[in-house]
Amino acid sequence: MNRLLLVLMLCISSNALFAQAAPSSKRLPFSCDTLKLTHAEERLGRMINDYRHSKNLPPVPFSASLSLVARIHARDLYENYKYGGRCNLHSWSQSPYWSSCCYTPDHKLAECIWNKPRELTSYTGDGFEISYYQSDETIGSNLLPEMALKGWKASKGHHDVIVNKNKWRDVEWKAMGMAVYRGYVLVWFGEQEDNAGPPLLLH
Repeated sequence: MNRLLLVLMLCISSNALFAQAAPSSKRLPFSCDTLKLTHAEERLGRMINDYRHSKNLPPVPFSASLSLVARIHARDLYENYKYGGRCNLHSWSQSPYWSSCCYTPDHKLAECIWNKPRELTSYTGDGFEISYYQSDETIGSNLLPEMALKGWKASKGHHDVIVNKNKWRDVEWKAMGMAVYRGYVLVWFGEQEDNAGPPLLLH
């Protein structure tokens, strides 16, 4: 896909050192088969689909693969991301399991995001991420989905992705993955169906 990926974030950039590196051929210690969405993650996905429904748009199927990508990235951000520099929330740290990048506003490394589902799962399509961060650790994960969606609705870039407007108007989302972890709220969208199916749900 030749379109530039928007920088979809609601926070300051980071000073973490994210150097370019090729992913290892080692078997990933992650699996879509056993991933279960938390209650907050499931509610986030349902809130997004409810909002799309209010705009006469179809729901986006939950994706085990993209949910795994979202969860891995949320943990990576929590463990490695630092504020104050030029790298933003779409950056990935060094790892033997994925290519790393310092994502900057010029979008020169957009492929670092697009390729993540292929690096981490069997999903073969591009991935597109929107992100939100809340630094107040006293706010529970049960409140983060509402806060994130409210923020995304107020941000033209985020909102366009969620409801397929403007540069995203000809895009049909066929997969969506969610992660809510330690203040980070991430949603990944894809134009291809996920052969891995939906993630498991907590009961």
